[in-house]
Amino acid sequence: MSVELNHTIVHARDNRESAAFLAGILGLEVGPEWGPFVPVATANGVTLDFATIPAESIVMQHYAFLVSDEEFDAAFARIRALGVTFYADPHLKQPGEINHHHGGRGVYFLDPAGHGMEIITRPYDSHQ
Repeated sequence: MSVELNHTIVHARDNRESAAFLAGILGLEVGPEWGPFVPVATANGVTLDFATIPAESIVMQHYAFLVSDEEFDAAFARIRALGVTFYADPHLKQPGEINHHHGGRGVYFLDPAGHGMEIITRPYDSHQ
């Protein structure tokens, strides 16, 4: 069997709020709560298990999602409709813009716990 990422734990101030936020942006389903986790599964079988922890214990993480052009359009429309501030860069220096790296489009935004979320339509060239 080859190695695959199966799941990761995402710390949140409110696990349900953060899971619902991300699932809503990406057009995914929030799974049933399982113990301390609220899961959001992606199409490639990786689950993000949101867990509530004290806000002062949360360390910002970065999560990037590869999506189709159509999925990007839909997610970006949801970001804008919700009034979520978005950026063209991971350092949050280019608000209100998207990028066109690697022949695609990308955008960064923060989730309710302050994690950096990214949606891209083309994988980074250095990772292929």
